[in-house]
Amino acid sequence: MSTEAMPVRAFEMQRHPGRVAEYRRRHDAIWPELVDALHAAGVLDYRIFVNERSHRLLAVMWLADGHTVDALPELPVMRRWWDAMADLMETRHDNAPVTEDLTPVFVMPAANAEEGGQ
Repeated sequence: MSTEAMPVRAFEMQRHPGRVAEYRRRHDAIWPELVDALHAAGVLDYRIFVNERSHRLLAVMWLADGHTVDALPELPVMRRWWDAMADLMETRHDNAPVTEDLTPVFVMPAANAEEGGQ
């Protein structure tokens, strides 16, 4: 996947200690209608990484031009997912996960395919 000039968002969340297995289980069984909503909003690739020591989650989303991810919180399926995940992580009053946006400080240039990656 080429990410050159593709919008990307990265943010952190906080998982509760001792809940890693359940967090993984629920994401392994992510609802197809939620995946459809993410795709419809222009999410091309979405990855979540965990620091097992601190329980911090790092999420990275690659987005299509013209994406509508800012409207996702208005969708009932998104709110149901937040409700279903609220016991596993730090949340706000509406069960939305507490997120902290991350600012890029380094982006490695993509290899130039025309020059054989050099």
